[in-house]
Parts: sequence; C-alpha cells; structure tokens
Amino acid sequence: MEQYYSILNKCALFRGIEERNYKHLLGCLDAQVKHFDEEEFLFLAGDEISQVGIVLSGRVEILKENLAGNKHIIAILDPSDMFAEGIVCTESRLSPVTVQAKEPTLIMQIPYDRIIRSCGMSCTYHFGLIQNLMMVLGEKNVNLNWKLELLTLKGMREKLANYLLKASYVNGSKTFQIPLNRSELADFLNVSRTSMCRELTRMKDDGLIDLYGRSFKILDQERLAGCLE
Repeated sequence: MEQYYSILNKCALFRGIEERNYKHLLGCLDAQVKHFDEEEFLFLAGDEISQVGIVLSGRVEILKENLAGNKHIIAILDPSDMFAEGIVCTESRLSPVTVQAKEPTLIMQIPYDRIIRSCGMSCTYHFGLIQNLMMVLGEKNVNLNWKLELLTLKGMREKLANYLLKASYVNGSKTFQIPLNRSELADFLNVSRTSMCRELTRMKDDGLIDLYGRSFKILDQERLAGCLE
C-alpha cells in the first residue's frame, strides 16, 4: 500500500492524518485495491453499495441516466477523489448513479462500516477519519447545490459563465484547465455540444475569454460575471 500514500495524502478523507499512521489505519479499515478496465462499470444505478471508493489512478465518470436512456455527467473524478460516501450513509444504500472507468483505473475500496466504527485501539487518527468524512459530505452537498443552480440557468452563456467562474475560483487563477473535453462539458451542462461550442467562440470574440482545448483564460471577469445578472 505504501506506493499509494502520496495519493492518499491528497484525499480529503485522510486530511490531517500523518502518513506514518497509514499502514495501521488501512489495515484497520480492511482497505482493498481493485483494477478496472477502460469503460468498465464500477457499479450501476440501483446497485447496493457498502464501500467508499478512492481513485488511485486513472479517471472515473459519475453518470445519471433518465427514463429515455440519455446519460448526464454528474462528475469526473481524478486520483485522490472519493465517491459513494453519500450513498453508503443512506438507509437503503442503493446507488442513484452509475460509476464508470474512463481509462484503466485503480480504486481503493473501504467498507463504510469500518470507517464509522472506531477500532478497538481507539486510535485518535480513526476519530479524525470520521470527522473528515462528515466534512466531505458537507462539501459535496455544497457542490450539489451549485450544480443544481447551474442546471436551472436557462441561457447558454449564463451556464458557461457560471461554470468558468467557478473553475477559476477553485483553481485560484484566471488561467486554468478544466477536466472535461467539449463533449463531456456539454453533457455536464446538459446542453447541445454544437450550440455550446458556438457560444464559446462568441465569448472569445467578445473578449470575455480565451481558450485552447481544455485550457481557459478569463480576460474580463467583471463582464463575464455580468452574464449572470
């Protein structure tokens, strides 16, 4: 497990826990590492989930499918990102989403019951783990509220401005990269890819942003924010 310590250091679940304690803690948690091939499903909507997952390598996509069979991207996860923590805290533990590997991926799986029940040693870092889990749940709730706000916006420029301003804030810079390609971004915003690309070009021509591939630069933050008024 030592080879994954640098990734766990960046995971919110292990925030404030010293690396020297990882070996004992991972044993206490009965953590297991599993490989998934590209396009392989980690689990499907409706599956009962009992483990929290942490991405160690690769990339994972969280999808929601409507009754018509159309898929909508909820989130893209990279190494150190955690998932399923909200599902396992429910009574039914039935997943409302599908999780799929977008490339060869390694996932650390931790039984939820091992997280919430302190070991017999009553180690202080295990209590810290529980506190971190509560904080992660709170942060995910805030992000879901933002996603709901994003989806309720009607205009294409409004949606793009909201997303790009948020990405700039998270990255702490007006120049940043997003984790989504154009098709994925359109799915995330629940819009037409063609219309979205056309609007991005207009925003560039209007001097609001510059872009190349997944790289963006906000040229006029005040005017971009004005798109949300």
